[in-house]
Amino acid sequence: MSIAKRLASQTAIYGISSIVGRVLSYLLVPVYTAHFAAAEYGTVTGLYAYVSFLNVVFTYGLETTFFRFANRPGTDRYELYNRTLSLLLLTTAVLTTLLALLARPLLALLHVPPGHDEYAVWMALILGLDAVAALPFARLRLENKARKFATIRLINILLYVGLNLFFILLCPAVLQAAPTSALATLRPLVQAVYDPTLGVGYVFLSNLAASALTLLLLAGELLDFRLRWPQPEFIRPLLAYSLPLMLMGLAGMVNETLDRILLPAWIPAGFYPGLTPDAVNGVYGACYKLSIFMSLVIQAFRYAAEPFFFAQSTEKNSPATFALVLKWFTLCCAFIFVGISLNLSWIGPLFLRRPEYRTGLGVVPILLLANLFLGVYYNLSVWFKLTDKTYYGTYIGAAGAVLTVGLNFVLIPVLGYMGSAWATLACYFLMAATISSACPTASTKTVGAYYQ
Repeated sequence: MSIAKRLASQTAIYGISSIVGRVLSYLLVPVYTAHFAAAEYGTVTGLYAYVSFLNVVFTYGLETTFFRFANRPGTDRYELYNRTLSLLLLTTAVLTTLLALLARPLLALLHVPPGHDEYAVWMALILGLDAVAALPFARLRLENKARKFATIRLINILLYVGLNLFFILLCPAVLQAAPTSALATLRPLVQAVYDPTLGVGYVFLSNLAASALTLLLLAGELLDFRLRWPQPEFIRPLLAYSLPLMLMGLAGMVNETLDRILLPAWIPAGFYPGLTPDAVNGVYGACYKLSIFMSLVIQAFRYAAEPFFFAQSTEKNSPATFALVLKWFTLCCAFIFVGISLNLSWIGPLFLRRPEYRTGLGVVPILLLANLFLGVYYNLSVWFKLTDKTYYGTYIGAAGAVLTVGLNFVLIPVLGYMGSAWATLACYFLMAATISSACPTASTKTVGAYYQ
């Protein structure tokens, strides 16, 4: 099998699990928008925006670092895995404990209604479980075990979706069913496990259960692990490579999620008649998810491409291979952009059940195009990862973050959530344009020259 075909095959496997899983997950959006008010859904949107930042802090670039060091000549991959996972376990335990202990002040800081301290504890546990799972997942990718990776990811999504449907749809239906109804036979079970006052909390609780099951399914990779106390001579080069990636990731999260944090804070009162700031955020967050189709392609590609790029970096014809990869990636993303943008008239009502959510559909084409540029950036970012110049990612990501904050500050009071969408597009275009001009080129005739 040719190199390009192997990458396409791996991407397809990762993509199938991502697409099926995300589509199933996205089918929850009509459930959420039908059963939760926009303000309640805004709470979920806001909390997960913060979780995205914390995910980066918990893993601090160790996945990509693991790929880089594992492909260096003479590396003992098993010992590298043991030492890296030992370091990750130590830092995860500390961070998870801190978040759980600081639950109440953190939720107050995030303006979450009082009485739900358990939200922060659950989110801390989710972050901890996902962080521990990150390196075993990276090992599966390194060993080209795409099928096992995809299967575990898919099971995670299936459990998450199933529990959401159980708690949000089935349990209320059982409690409201007539005594003679077939559903009434389930009432003792539902009364034992279901608390109607928890509401959107079941979104987080379902996530926690799915993350716990994922770790159990990775038992093979975890039982093969041997704890090693991280030595300074091992940690220093690892962190020198990974910490700039963490800063790049945080800047990336600013660009990806900060709009949903800034929007309710900076939207003028009464800008959208009848909608509170949290409701506006709920509308924007629901419409933002329609750009998921582009995000799925990018995510599947990254799962397959990152270990592929590191493995191919020493090959003589790697620049031409990377150029071919970028060409077909861009064409696929362009097809998705055009296809979804032209069919929003029926895609929108299909997923957004309440009319109040469909008022934000205008942001979708803008966000799709923004994600296309983000995909181009991810393709070209392999240049500084292969040359151990990860600080370039920090600089470019920071520039994008500054632009994101500045444009949101200027545009939200004028354009509302459309301003946030345009800020996202401007940010990702800047990042793609900057990295394409910053890469050292031996020739301007092919994109592959960027990798030379």
